[in-house]
Amino acid sequence: MDRSAGSRLIGIANIDINFIRYTVCPPQRKVRNQQNMNQNRRHFLNSAVLATTGIVMMPLWEEGGVSHVEAIRIRDDSGRGTTHGLALPPGRQLFVDDFVVESATLRRKFHKAVLHENNPVLKPETPLEMNFGYCPAACPFDDGVFYDSKDGLFKMWYLAGWLDGIAYATSEDGVHWNRPSLDVEVGTNRVLPRRDRFQRDGSSVWLDSNASDPSERFKMFVFSRERTNDFVYGKFYNPDDPTIWRGGEIRISPDGIHWSEPRLTGPCGDNTTFLYNSMRKDWFYSIRSENEQFGRYRTFRECRDFVKGSAWSQQDLAFWAAADDLDRPDPSLGYKPQLYKLNGVGYESLLLGMFGIFYGPPNPIAEKLRVPKTLDLQVGFSRDGINWHRPYREAFIASSRVKGTWNRGYLHVANGTCLIVKDKLHFYFGAFSGLSPKFGEHMYAGGSTGLATLRRDGFASMDAGDSGGELITRLLQFVGKYLFVNVDAAIGELRIEILDEAGAVIPSYSCERCVPINSDSTSRLVRWKGGFDLSSLFGKSVSVRFHLTRGSLYSFWTSDDLAGASGGYVGAGGPGFTGPIDGA
Repeated sequence: MDRSAGSRLIGIANIDINFIRYTVCPPQRKVRNQQNMNQNRRHFLNSAVLATTGIVMMPLWEEGGVSHVEAIRIRDDSGRGTTHGLALPPGRQLFVDDFVVESATLRRKFHKAVLHENNPVLKPETPLEMNFGYCPAACPFDDGVFYDSKDGLFKMWYLAGWLDGIAYATSEDGVHWNRPSLDVEVGTNRVLPRRDRFQRDGSSVWLDSNASDPSERFKMFVFSRERTNDFVYGKFYNPDDPTIWRGGEIRISPDGIHWSEPRLTGPCGDNTTFLYNSMRKDWFYSIRSENEQFGRYRTFRECRDFVKGSAWSQQDLAFWAAADDLDRPDPSLGYKPQLYKLNGVGYESLLLGMFGIFYGPPNPIAEKLRVPKTLDLQVGFSRDGINWHRPYREAFIASSRVKGTWNRGYLHVANGTCLIVKDKLHFYFGAFSGLSPKFGEHMYAGGSTGLATLRRDGFASMDAGDSGGELITRLLQFVGKYLFVNVDAAIGELRIEILDEAGAVIPSYSCERCVPINSDSTSRLVRWKGGFDLSSLFGKSVSVRFHLTRGSLYSFWTSDDLAGASGGYVGAGGPGFTGPIDGA
């Protein structure tokens, strides 16, 4: 980018590029008309200056179909950040990028989720789930997993039998699940009764603990197909078999079990999802779109009201994300990757995205070979709710690709994306073995529920070896009373010091006076000789310098609470949280 051009655009003389990333954008004629493209440009430019974060997001549109998005850091002449310091968004500050980093000799390392030893935690067992022996399934096909603090239960909505039921299960520990007998359809755990000729495809559920109307505490989207008049329940149908109608429907519910009548959405493809975008404070419909150039990709519909916003037109949709040239084909398959799904949730100070990357084979070939499609789950991060940063292009949760395994392929993360359970994050997902009692093998058979875990904040760490290293933050506008870290220094040591606006060590908070941390903790209070209350720094511009030896630093944050509540988002909840925000 020509920096002088960028300076003219945003009216700033001195800028420094923090990081550059590339997002593929379909040609405007494939997505929307010229009027809608112009509207989308204005939409980005109107939200360009993010005053609360100190970032300027500068999208540059090109007719060739590639959008270059740069995060530009505003600097003063000294090069040490803005004069008044960066006002950090609430929540733990993760090291998935250099947003808070001024300089570092520590090495960044990205981490993958680990499969739980009890997997699969839910598998087809009931008559509904067994699907008359055709394509058994008991797994999220998006659907959703949330922790409901009102009842003190983990709650799961899931696909019960291929293209059949939306069922409901609960758990006290998130590992062992129960199927309650419900009154919706006696003898089953369905939450939606069967409708003659209708079959479900992708479905999404959200527990909205901040809903002003109790009847909308639970929200649902379902992509449905209405079959022809000769439809017979119990007969097997492929998604592409004849239909009278197909499209999206939404419902609302006070309890997640009894749902309103459906309301039609605007145009969308199957596996469309939705989420509450905590960075934008709006609902986002993540809409499956498709064209010849990119195959599957995502557009979005942004709205303040989930119900009213469901009545969109094609012109209301804006490009959101697609696979790009950094997504490499699976060597054993050879197909160009596509973005099959995009889910997200507010996690601490970020919007956490889960990208379902499709590697093939195409539907007709998968059907002929009788194998599940290969989808891996990758993570991405957004600080504005629109632009995605995907620094790690390996599978966060991978299909096994091994015949006979429960998770051979076709992974779908549960809506809600992640939950916090003590010191770990829980990620629930559907996975398909391809094993069918009647067919022997089928691309859509053998759906079970998997659980993968990760250390809290553990997406990336800043690591040091025997020789040690340091990390200095940008100049920050200090808020809160206490400083906390998430660190593993069990065989090493972490010391911390605080620098003033000129970069000099504040004597009371020097490295020498810091009480060394020699433990592994996801929430550790930082202490100095003489105290740990940092109230005297409130409102001042300071930097934090971390000195680490033989350890991994995952995050830091400030808090007014000695228990360490961050004020950030907590994903789909978890035991100990009463809402979507830590400490609220």
